[in-house]
Amino acid sequence: MRWPVSVKWTSALAALALVLADLPAWASSLAAWRITRAGQLELRTSLDVRPQAFFEAGSALRGPKVWVDLPGAPSRTRTVRGGGAVREVRIGRPDGFTTRLVLEFAPGTQLDPGGLRLVGTARDRWRMELPGLANQPGLGLGEGDLDAASSAVWDRESTFPTASTPLSADGLPVVPQGRFKVVIDPGHGGPDPGAVGIGGLRETDVVLDVCLQMARLLQARGVQVLMTRTSEVDVDLPPRVALANSSGADLFVSVHANALSMARPDVNGIETFYFEGAGAASRRLAGALQQQMLAISPGTPDRGVRTGRFFVIRRTVMPSALVEMGFLTGELDSRRLADPNYRRRMALALSAGILNALQDRP
Repeated sequence: MRWPVSVKWTSALAALALVLADLPAWASSLAAWRITRAGQLELRTSLDVRPQAFFEAGSALRGPKVWVDLPGAPSRTRTVRGGGAVREVRIGRPDGFTTRLVLEFAPGTQLDPGGLRLVGTARDRWRMELPGLANQPGLGLGEGDLDAASSAVWDRESTFPTASTPLSADGLPVVPQGRFKVVIDPGHGGPDPGAVGIGGLRETDVVLDVCLQMARLLQARGVQVLMTRTSEVDVDLPPRVALANSSGADLFVSVHANALSMARPDVNGIETFYFEGAGAASRRLAGALQQQMLAISPGTPDRGVRTGRFFVIRRTVMPSALVEMGFLTGELDSRRLADPNYRRRMALALSAGILNALQDRP
């Protein structure tokens, strides 16, 4: 099975289109690459490109693969033989406009797709951690000069804005330290932005910001937290469920934002779903989350606690709920969800709901 492991890019789409339009089809944007002995893939690229990374799980006879597609085709295709954990690295040309860097690993190599994040460290620098590969044989491969002076620094001001108020768990419900484990599932991600609302507000950005803050708050209360993604990557639904079911978690919460139509800004509201066949604990969890979200959202309609058959709450074995924090296409909700300080309050509210539900656990 394969799924994208994509990256968050924060420049305007128009500017990106101009960059790609100016790039000759035969000119690869990949300037250099390296697999370090510390277990990292490092790339140096042309300025302001948008690489796309992908993962394919291995089988009994074939190891997993990670590959990155970049604009511009290479002048020649080639294979760099590896050893140990890295079987080989291939630089290919799937079409006349793309460079594909493929890392093929030896059979039996274990890679967690949830930990594969291609992160921009400058406008021409990228890094991906390869969890579990540090100091294994076969690392240290590479081509080109990775240590050349960076052409530009990363534009931190263009990242998705977060709250400036310090995050504190003070006042949240208290549970026994180290007793509970919770899985937080930020919906969508990577090439799947989810809903897109007023002003281009994207569901993937909103939910990831809220979920990362939830994780910090719950950890401050002594709860072990697992996340199905921690960056702008796309994880398919079955791996999200598999992570939760194999973790022995006490609760699972999937976080989303709703959308209808840009022509219906009058539609707003918060709702929470649980799977009817999951039992009373899921219903209580959904109710606790809904109550806390409404408490910080005066005027937002209460769309209620409802049953649903969403895959992630239907297939998880622990009490589970899926929250819709509001409508990105709603005049009231979108304005709130675009506000970093409101998202901080939402993270506190959802954390309180989870902790209240954990207090009810036997």
